[in-house]
Amino acid sequence: MPLTRDFKETVRARTARDPDFREALLEEGVQCLLAGDVETGKSVLRDYINATIGFRELGGLTDKSPKSLMRMLGPHGNPQARNLFEIIAHLQECEGLHLTVRAER
Repeated sequence: MPLTRDFKETVRARTARDPDFREALLEEGVQCLLAGDVETGKSVLRDYINATIGFRELGGLTDKSPKSLMRMLGPHGNPQARNLFEIIAHLQECEGLHLTVRAER
């Protein structure tokens, strides 16, 4: 189901005024990927990118076309691990955040 403009604008407005929400959105996307829920992880990362730096700026940082990045994180996209980790690294840098992995039982 495509997102409505109202939802996208709501997320964009919330990320602009709430750094904790912005960080939580990025963290949630990565957590989903690590848990094996790739489709949700890609979707959350796509929402995060659209609401923050945008695909054009991310394309400049990664030397990849914005359309290619959008396809990678789209519903039928299948990004290589190298590309996915490069995207996540740049998003962390832009956010001024360093995500870590912690083992739990």
